[in-house]
Amino acid sequence: MLGHPHLRLSASFNSESSYGDNREILVQHLLLKEDDEKLLLELQQRIAGGEDLSDLAVEYSICPSKQEGGMLGWVRKGQMVPEFEEAAFCAPLNKVVKCKTNFGWHLLQVLSEREESLLKDIQPEEFHAKMQDPSFIEEAQLIDVREPEEVSQASLPGFQVLPLRQFGSWGPEITSKFDPTKDTYVLCHHGMRSLQVAKWLQTQGFRKIFNISGGIHAYATKVDPSVPTY
Repeated sequence: MLGHPHLRLSASFNSESSYGDNREILVQHLLLKEDDEKLLLELQQRIAGGEDLSDLAVEYSICPSKQEGGMLGWVRKGQMVPEFEEAAFCAPLNKVVKCKTNFGWHLLQVLSEREESLLKDIQPEEFHAKMQDPSFIEEAQLIDVREPEEVSQASLPGFQVLPLRQFGSWGPEITSKFDPTKDTYVLCHHGMRSLQVAKWLQTQGFRKIFNISGGIHAYATKVDPSVPTY
């Protein structure tokens, strides 16, 4: 949903949140034209009477998200227009609130919140230092997204191979194969495919993802020349 037209922002956070400023919120909304205030009032009354915002979004929203019941997904600070984010990050959980932006009138609902996930590059030298601790390989999750023919030429210990070309087979099962709460490190040849997968893991609820900068090639040239380059 990061390409959605409403996503881009700055704003205040709900001071009652247990996560402080490091929050992601799960938001759904309904969008009406600016001059549809009569319909806005009617829908507010229907929601107060027990109707579901997502059902009303499918029927009345002019936002493309109506196809998903108005679901915008998990968002963090800086991804929405200011007026929408101000309302969303201050809204009590599950309470439907309204706000007005240059897109029109919104009825929005925050369904859940969680601590903001971390995605960062880690340099080969730092990763190598971590690898010297035997407990690191046991506790961390190591994923190599290169193809089998690449792995046969050069590999690092402890990595589980999930070839990117076979994403369709392992992608749907990722949260059953790996624990989203554990630190997860992703490796490829030069660091680009791994970054792509790392970003995807973030959308799947993984909390701490590290992309090994420069991939196994950088690891071989900067840290361990015994690892073959190709």
